[in-house]
Parts: sequence; structure tokens; C-alpha cells
Amino acid sequence: MPQVSVIIPTYNRAKFLHLAITSVLNQTFQDFEIVVIDDGSQDNTQEVVKNFHDARIHYICHKENKGEAGARNTGIINSHAKYIAFLDDDDEWLPEKLRLQVDLFQNSKPKVGCIYTGYLVVDTTKGKILRRRVPIKRGDIYHDIFVRNYIGVPSTVILKRECFQKVNLFDENIAFGTDYDMWIRIAKEFHFDYIEKPLVKYCIHKNRLSTNLEIQIKGFETIHKKYDQFYTLNNKIYCHHYIYLGLLYCCVGNFKKGREIFIKTIRLRPFGIKSYLSLVLSFFSTGNFRRVRNLIEKFLLYRKNQDTF
Repeated sequence: MPQVSVIIPTYNRAKFLHLAITSVLNQTFQDFEIVVIDDGSQDNTQEVVKNFHDARIHYICHKENKGEAGARNTGIINSHAKYIAFLDDDDEWLPEKLRLQVDLFQNSKPKVGCIYTGYLVVDTTKGKILRRRVPIKRGDIYHDIFVRNYIGVPSTVILKRECFQKVNLFDENIAFGTDYDMWIRIAKEFHFDYIEKPLVKYCIHKNRLSTNLEIQIKGFETIHKKYDQFYTLNNKIYCHHYIYLGLLYCCVGNFKKGREIFIKTIRLRPFGIKSYLSLVLSFFSTGNFRRVRNLIEKFLLYRKNQDTF
């Protein structure tokens, strides 16, 4: 039985999938199986997988698209190892990732259920590293995780199988952010640890689910409804998240809904400057709103990440 099961869900991304699988096969740690879940692709995904000729690679094809959570769940159910790692089909691992994570698990306390890593955000069209994300939260992070998703992308994560035995599988009712929901549930039962070194290439391109703002809105609202009891206990965290939701609504042209959210957050926190700024921005046209918002976000990201390179 392998020590690590690597789960790769994929859907119509054959051109990226080859690089993802190759990055696993190039690991310095080789005691693994790869479970590729084809979520109803209509391209040459199966051909790409079969061309590897490696007995450690197992291919499962859904007859119908079940979505991100459904594909990951199929992978978990059909995996066998003590540790489970996720890799999105358009991301890549650096060679030391699995070895460093398995070594850390073997030297960790039993309470640690998840180990994640730093990662590089890469623009695939330009072949350029946009920024480097560094982990900052370890141990009992249950209350911290409600502030924001400190874990980041699923491709950085390796988990003990017992995490799923304790908290169950991914929630297939969540359209977007199903990984964030999982980290919340695991954080309630287990501790987290991290490797600061960036060991994943998180690739940015036009065909990522995260570029679909309507799906983001739907997923956001589902998660917040699920954990509403926690969020409503802290006005600061509640407003922080709902300002972002309001911005998403404005980005898709629903300025009325966005303004309703901003006004609500102003009433909850009258001295929160972000709510007022967002409300002002909501009176721009959709195109101008996005341009101004993007400029502000780029400046804030620069200030936040300028010391991480």
C-alpha cells in the first residue's frame, strides 16, 4: 500500500493535465499512487492519462459532470493511502513537496491532521511569477480560519485519511469554496502545520473556476449561510466578508444588491472605511468599477507581498 494518494480531479483541461501528472512523477518521494478523476471531459483527457504507462496511475471517469467536490470525493473513496494530497489539474508541484510534507507529518504530534505549503502564483500566458504566498497560521486555527482562507489552494495540502473519517467528505452542495468549507471542518477537529517554502505553482489562466464571479457569489452565500451562527458573533469579520460579497455583486453589474450590502455593513460598523469606499465605488459603471477596484487591489497586494519575494 502506498504512503500517499494523490488525487487529481480534471475536466476538459488535457493540455494542463500532462504537466500536473508529470510534476507528481518527478517528486523526490516516490511512494504514492495517483488517482485521476475525469469529471466527464469531452477532450482527450483519457488519452493523456493512458500515455504515461505508469501502474501507479489510476483513471476513473464520471459519465456526468459532478463538479469539483464530487470529483474529489470519488478520488478519496477510491484511494488507499494513509495520507491524501490534492493537485488541481492546472497546477504543478515542485520536486520536494511530498518528501518534505511526509517528513513533517512523521515528526508531528498526532493532533496535526493537515500540512500545507507556500506557493507561487504564476501567469501561464506570460510564464511570469506574479507573487509568492507564505503560510502564517499553524496549530489550532479554528477561529482564525473564519477570518479568511489562510490555507489557500488545495494543491498545497496533504491530509491524514482520518480527517475525512472524522468530518466526512467534501460538501457537494457548495458551488464554489468547497475546499474552504473543508478546512473549516477539519480545523475544528485537528491542528494544522505548514512548510513555508513555496512548493506549488498555482497557475492563473482564463479557464479557472475562480474567474466565474456568479459561481463565487453562489458559493460564498452557501458557506456563510452554513456558518452564519459564527459570523454573526463578530461584526468585524462579518463585515469584512460581506464587503467582498458586495464587491462581487457590483462586478457582475448588480449594483443595487451591492449597495444594500455596503449600507448594512456601515450600520454594523459605522467607522469602517472600507464600507464607505465600496459604497462610493458602487456608483461607477460596471467597467469603471472593475478598473478602479483592480487598481486598488493591485496596490494593496503590492503593499502586502512586497517583502515576500
